[in-house]
Amino acid sequence: MSSTESIEVAAKVRPATVAIVGRPNVGKSALFNRLIGKRMAIVDDTPGVTRDRLYALAEWRGRTFSVIDTAGIDPDALGSDDMARQTRAQAEIAANDADVIVFVVDAAAGLSPLDDDVVHIMRKTRRPVVLCANKAESDRVKREIPGEFARLGFGEPIAVSALHGEGTGDLLDAIVDRLPAETDLPLEATELALAIVGRPNVGKSSLLNALIGEDRSIVSNVPGTTRDAIDTLFQHDEHTIRLIDTAGVWRKTKHHGSIEYYASLRSLGAIARCDIAILVIDTMQGILDQDRRLAGMVLEERKGLIVVGNKWDLALQQDEEYSQSELIDVIHENMPFASFAPVTFLSALTKRRLNGLLPLVMRVAANLDRRVPTPQLNGIVRDAVYAHPAPMRGGKPLRVYYVAQVATHPPLFIFHCNDPDLVTPSYKRFLENTLRANYDFEGVPLGLEFRARRDEDAERKA
Repeated sequence: MSSTESIEVAAKVRPATVAIVGRPNVGKSALFNRLIGKRMAIVDDTPGVTRDRLYALAEWRGRTFSVIDTAGIDPDALGSDDMARQTRAQAEIAANDADVIVFVVDAAAGLSPLDDDVVHIMRKTRRPVVLCANKAESDRVKREIPGEFARLGFGEPIAVSALHGEGTGDLLDAIVDRLPAETDLPLEATELALAIVGRPNVGKSSLLNALIGEDRSIVSNVPGTTRDAIDTLFQHDEHTIRLIDTAGVWRKTKHHGSIEYYASLRSLGAIARCDIAILVIDTMQGILDQDRRLAGMVLEERKGLIVVGNKWDLALQQDEEYSQSELIDVIHENMPFASFAPVTFLSALTKRRLNGLLPLVMRVAANLDRRVPTPQLNGIVRDAVYAHPAPMRGGKPLRVYYVAQVATHPPLFIFHCNDPDLVTPSYKRFLENTLRANYDFEGVPLGLEFRARRDEDAERKA
């Protein structure tokens, strides 16, 4: 079986994209959460909390579209702050990629010179713009909005309160009215979702940028630069891949403030919605407790797992030389519960050995959907049980009558036996290793469930 045979491809309409853009601290993230109907973006009173682009789907009047929350644009900070320059670049990219732009201003604070600077950026995109005046909680503010912001040249602002949800229906109506027809949007293949996870400052965002060939995610030497989980779509051969770059997971989130705490939750959410998690570790440091904890979370969510040792270029410069096989053995020894996960080493900075990552991802994706023919499965298990019987408990032997694979993505096997209580953890591992020895399930967690035949007979009678 080739590495891509079991990945289904189905045409579907690409959702239109809507970018929320504006100067810092005008309530873009709160509006984003209100439009998508759930608390996904991190909201904090600190200006500039949102740095990267955050994507999510919204639905209104039968149209589904992708909403992009962007970092605030602060032209005044660009001369001295490199982070501000990169932040502005992220917002400009999102605006250029969007089908509709929601330009958010602060109705309570009034017009700011920064708003005029943002207008110049918006005009360059030549995209439809919806002017949204947020924080319009009082009647006085609502009365003053039309005259104050009309000179921006985007028509009468739509007054909303993202905090209370007022006016968001009118805003969604205006957005949908400006969306391109669905027939004008290109078709795309079924997506394969990859979550890039790891401790802070191991090179997750650098790996994302290296994979897609552009600076889509902000890269900084400051740990914790990426706070939200952001999605990036790109093509690999005939497949669409959704890369989910996540905030680094702090070991003790309470020591790093509320923003980092919620960023950790976003990382866990990213694992839950991916197909395969790429666990990035620092090759120079090896496996740490946080790495083991993240790998355990991935497997608890029953996702595919690939371990990437980043900063391989630095490891090659060390006096002590270790072969890759030796390093892989050390990693598996430190994470015995994930010994089936493939390990590869690369440098996201220099792109050394980067070409081998996506073929490995596609192989694991194929393994997620691998299905074992039932006659072969039963023959292999029968021979294994005959050659290595399970230890008896209370003088009672374990008897396995029948095995069936009932699911894929990931694979799930049901063992019909006389008594599930007779299956010890070590014997369950033996049966799993038997399946792995006969079929390629590299990078894939296997589910093994044991059911008593007498219980199934009772369920059928009931």
